[in-house]
Amino acid sequence: MIVDLPSTTTADIAKKLVRLRADTGSMALSRVLTLLVVIDETDADAAIDTANAASRQHPCRIIVVVAGNKRGATRLDAQIRLGGDAGASEVVVLRLYGKLASHGRAVVTPLLLADSPIVAWWPTLGPAKPSADPIGAMAQRRVTDAAESNQAPRAALRRLSEGYVDGDTDLAWSRITLWRGLLAAALDQPPYEPVTRATVVAAPDSPSGDLLAGWLAVRLRCPVSIARARNRSGIISVRLERTSGTVDLVRPLDGNTATLSQPGQPVRTLALPHRGDAECLADELRRLDPDEVYEDALVTGLAKCTVSRQTATDAIRAGKAPSVAEAQRTANRLRRAARASASSQMVEAQPMPGKADDPAAVKQAAVTQLAQVKERRP
Repeated sequence: MIVDLPSTTTADIAKKLVRLRADTGSMALSRVLTLLVVIDETDADAAIDTANAASRQHPCRIIVVVAGNKRGATRLDAQIRLGGDAGASEVVVLRLYGKLASHGRAVVTPLLLADSPIVAWWPTLGPAKPSADPIGAMAQRRVTDAAESNQAPRAALRRLSEGYVDGDTDLAWSRITLWRGLLAAALDQPPYEPVTRATVVAAPDSPSGDLLAGWLAVRLRCPVSIARARNRSGIISVRLERTSGTVDLVRPLDGNTATLSQPGQPVRTLALPHRGDAECLADELRRLDPDEVYEDALVTGLAKCTVSRQTATDAIRAGKAPSVAEAQRTANRLRRAARASASSQMVEAQPMPGKADDPAAVKQAAVTQLAQVKERRP
């Protein structure tokens, strides 16, 4: 259900929400927070879809603030979305025009859920210091996206680092959750040796690669370098050097699986897909306390990392990074081996001509098939 309220006021919006709640049920009773989305008109629909998808894990009231033309007449247009048009939430879209476009905080305040946390999210270009923004100042958590900045990734992260306060976070950090989990699990196995050096290969436009390098620098307390890969997106590989050998985590060109190799163990393929914005936003809505690990990576770790002048190709040739092409060939070989193994385990029941309706024959066929399966088990 979509209800349009042109040229309205916050009081009329609040009254309409109460009437709709009476007609459709107690929508707001299960809402756990208020999500404030600050966006421009161009990207509003995509941001609403992402917020709706994230709200299925965290039911909330979503208030979308769209600042329009500041030179026109002062006007507030609203739209209320419920049911299938709002995911597991209720969505209030506020379009501010004229002088009202500079007073988003005053407009959203009457519509906040009482006694519930507030999360502010800037899907595209966020403020230089989120906590100093009028809407960001009223939120317990402030979510930005350095990948959408008009600056280079490292410059955007440096700006966030300088203005960091408890409660700040970024979707570029959420995108490396799977990478951090796989690397931590690999180092949690013998041999328990310290890492002497680490190399992260990532695309030039990937702030997630820099944050991953910063996290490694803080946690491993070793030199960490970043090599840039041209004509690729996201993070490509991580190499951790130890006395017994290297731990290599590589995501080949398909972008859905990765290969993990470490001394004394066979090479494995692991699921490592690119994470969508809705999944990352849902992760950030899961916690409302300060993220100390993100703070360490952003504020302390980035300063400890060095950006290598070598490209990813140069780093591979110098033996400082794993070969993506070799990882791709290994992944293809392991997939073929897995399919062949699965095919060999399949047992086809042999039909018995003329005895398909004989209960004794059916029972004997089942016993024979079970025996064949047991013989094939390792």
